[in-house]
Parts: sequence; structure tokens; C-alpha cells
Amino acid sequence: MQKRAKITSKGQITIPREVRQALGVRPGDRLLFETDDQGVRVRPLRTESPFAKYRGIGNPGIPSSKKAINDWLRKMRGE
Repeated sequence: MQKRAKITSKGQITIPREVRQALGVRPGDRLLFETDDQGVRVRPLRTESPFAKYRGIGNPGIPSSKKAINDWLRKMRGE
């Protein structure tokens, strides 16, 4: 993917939507710029796992198949 961005007089840029989506970043997220012998790399700076917000949302004791969930719902409804 190749996208262009223009630097403002204050040193700011607008990151193209496709790049933001590829990086998985949103407003307020931080980026890390790393240099090496091949150039500069940009990556999101994550302080916690992107999956942390999903931790604990599963239902222990309920299998994850569609049939098992439907059976559990029927049982809860008294059907």
C-alpha cells in the first residue's frame, strides 16, 4: 500500500484512513516511530493487549456451538 500525506507548518499530518485501518488505530492512540538501517517504521504503541477488553466476556459452562447456545436459551426460557 502506498499513501501520501502532507506535513503542516506545525509538523502534523493526517494519516490516511486505509493506513489507520491497517494499523488498527483510532483518535487518541499513540504511534511509535522507529528507525533502522532500512528506514523508518511506524507502529501503534500499545500499553495493553488489544484483546484485553474481551477478557472475561465468555460464558463458562456454555459450549460455544450454535446448537448448544440455542439449547441453553430454550432451557432458560423453560421451553
